[in-house]
Amino acid sequence: MTLFASLKATPGVILIYGVLGLAGFLGPPLVGLLAPAYGELVLKLLIAYAALILSFLGGARWGLAASGPSPSPITISLAMLPTLFALAIVMLPMSARVWQIGALVLGLALQWLWDVRARGLPVWYPGLRTLLSGGAIAGLVAGALFLQT
Repeated sequence: MTLFASLKATPGVILIYGVLGLAGFLGPPLVGLLAPAYGELVLKLLIAYAALILSFLGGARWGLAASGPSPSPITISLAMLPTLFALAIVMLPMSARVWQIGALVLGLALQWLWDVRARGLPVWYPGLRTLLSGGAIAGLVAGALFLQT
């Protein structure tokens, strides 16, 4: 299924909230460009938001796996890793913000790879995850480029 066809097949409410969720990734770099005095604050916001979303994605996979009659222990275990990974990232000192952003990009990319290769997900899900993960990663890269103080 093409990306466009996948997005067209995505339930409207999911697509709308997903796209609106990109504001948390794309807004901070924009605010940092327009109001550099807030650069440090919006960088913290960007890192925290990315960690929350990574955790959310793991939770979504956990919920999907848990909804079946016999959840796979491997899937349940793997679905918990994004939350633990995100927590470890946000606990790093802000002096490690480049590492935090790089780790979040890696985490989101790995989650995307898992999501687009997994079986048993709705046919539209890989396309949605491609759009949203791409936007999230672009926002993090923009944050790394424009919000360093």
